[in-house]
Amino acid sequence: MQNQLLKNEPKKITLEVAQTQKPMRIDVYLTQQVENATRNKVQEAISEHRVLVNGKPVKANYKIKSLDTIQVTFLRPPAPELAPENIPVDIIYEDDDLMVINKAPDMVVHPAFGNWTGTLANAILHHLGTEADTLDTTDLRPGIVHRLDKNTSGLIIAAKSSTALQKLARQFANRQVEKKYQAIVWGVPDPQEGIIKTNIGRSIRNRKVMTCYDYGGKDGKPAVTEYRVEKNLQYFSLVELILHTGRTHQIRVHLKHIGTPILADEIYGGTTIRKLPFSKSESFVKNLLELIPRQALHAENLTFFQPTTHEKLSFIAPLPPDMQDALDKIEKVLRV
Repeated sequence: MQNQLLKNEPKKITLEVAQTQKPMRIDVYLTQQVENATRNKVQEAISEHRVLVNGKPVKANYKIKSLDTIQVTFLRPPAPELAPENIPVDIIYEDDDLMVINKAPDMVVHPAFGNWTGTLANAILHHLGTEADTLDTTDLRPGIVHRLDKNTSGLIIAAKSSTALQKLARQFANRQVEKKYQAIVWGVPDPQEGIIKTNIGRSIRNRKVMTCYDYGGKDGKPAVTEYRVEKNLQYFSLVELILHTGRTHQIRVHLKHIGTPILADEIYGGTTIRKLPFSKSESFVKNLLELIPRQALHAENLTFFQPTTHEKLSFIAPLPPDMQDALDKIEKVLRV
């Protein structure tokens, strides 16, 4: 019950308007800046004096100014109870403590606003049946040890008991879990092997996306990604990545930061149609983006310790069909 109460607590956000921000209606600004915020929700908060600018309530037509401090309180509706759903999932390993699942690219990991059903968590509850009684089912993430973005495919661990969940979570916290990803990116990273170190935090201009800040600075949190080009495809690359930290959108943000965004990543520049130096390149790129309508990122490898026996376990999931099709098309057209 305590977990459920925490979920329903008001969401409080403080924003500082960037010095370079142009005047804009506050309801429009907040809709752009706050994840899952709609114009109606924002205007309702303003009318109920739950939006303060520099400590004072304002009207919806107030135009923000540079360096304004905005405090917003959003009320949370009660979350529906998590229910088992008979959703097929690709379980590649299972024992008494855990499952390793090869997640499809269009599946949300756990329920949240806008996605209360059809998630991996719903599927896990159905698969476990009465075994789920050993998990905290008041939590919307029962057994979920870590997460993948909806449109990122690949390996994810699900615990089958609260004890296993705690032990696995400790491994993640202590960085004992090795996670390797593969991504198809625009261009070729230079150098072709290295480590990206920045801080990552929410963008001041758009709070719905993440951005890089100076490593070790006051903004954001430290993020470290190791990378290596597996295939140099002239205008694209297949890149292997190892996460040494686990920040939101870390790989996607870091690859954009070094100028090689992930192919088809709509948020971080991967859907911009680049002109390539060969005939009919525009139609080639459009066809490529039709083949893979999501960021070309795949969690390929997971290595961790079984929480009871302490045996070292390692799993590999091959590239999913959409990424393999895109890769084949690139290699065929560019003849590399």
